[in-house]
Amino acid sequence: MDIKQLIFDLCSAHGVSGSEESAVAVAEKYLSDIAEVTTDHNGNLYAVTGDKTADKTILLDAHIDRIGLIVTDINDNGFVKVDKCGGIDARVLQDTVLATENGLRGTVCCLPPHLTNGSEDKAEPISKTWVDFGLPYDEVKKRVSIGDKLTFCCEPKMLLGDKITAPALDNRCGAAALIYTARLLYNKPCPYRVVILLSSQEETFGTGAITGAYKTEADEAVSVDVSFASQPDISGQYASIGLGKGAMIGIAPVLNKRMTDKLISLARDNGIAYQLEPLSGSTGTNADNISVSRSGVKTALISIPQRYMHTQAEVICIRDVESVSALIRDYILCGGAFND
Repeated sequence: MDIKQLIFDLCSAHGVSGSEESAVAVAEKYLSDIAEVTTDHNGNLYAVTGDKTADKTILLDAHIDRIGLIVTDINDNGFVKVDKCGGIDARVLQDTVLATENGLRGTVCCLPPHLTNGSEDKAEPISKTWVDFGLPYDEVKKRVSIGDKLTFCCEPKMLLGDKITAPALDNRCGAAALIYTARLLYNKPCPYRVVILLSSQEETFGTGAITGAYKTEADEAVSVDVSFASQPDISGQYASIGLGKGAMIGIAPVLNKRMTDKLISLARDNGIAYQLEPLSGSTGTNADNISVSRSGVKTALISIPQRYMHTQAEVICIRDVESVSALIRDYILCGGAFND
């Protein structure tokens, strides 16, 4: 499996929260020959692999939705008003190119600095965001509807040092890590029934993980997401997190300590690059919802280091995705943290 192409294909799909179908279709194409794939009413994808008759079930989760915008109004001149659908960074919106699900492209309106009052260094609020499709009202109304989703129109690209820049790496690179994990586990003796959940709507409400974890009834779960890597002006604990230095293993009260310790020992003993991410409470990921599903699920968190989160130019390193996949594979094949 070409993991770079997998990431590119996933990041090129639209799939804003609540409309994940195009991204799910890409994932299904990569999973259908190695797992039993189904979907549900909330837009989740489930891929079942491993020993399907095993007594233990492990849930592997990564959200597959991406941030975007939702159409709220169309004015008489054909300009389209939008609001955020997920945590769009307003600072990067002005004058960017957006695309609808059917491929119609428009640019976010912005005033030239010559016509402003001197505050052009401040981001316009989402409440003042309009999109120009270059079409008159009648044509816009034929092709754009209230409730349509838009997102960044930008192609994934390779950078130096095995790095990728793209929109939607949060969290399509996490989805890619789990798809690659399924490939690594294929036809290997496995002590688990493995359910890969590519979950919907994490960026808006977490619906996919809430319902998906409830449905799966897993004994354990590992959630995969992205977290912060060092960049200029970053201080504190994330100043030491580097791209290409491996998977970030989360340590938090909401996470199962025994699973976390096992992941750390496996990474250390098997030569898998890793970094630690201590968190003082909840994690801000699907791990929080999964851990309290039904009567509780033992849950761990592994993250992929990322720069420039929630922009059209997020950056990750392919080696970190591979580290995540290798670590989860080794955890599963050794029977996990509760094999005694």
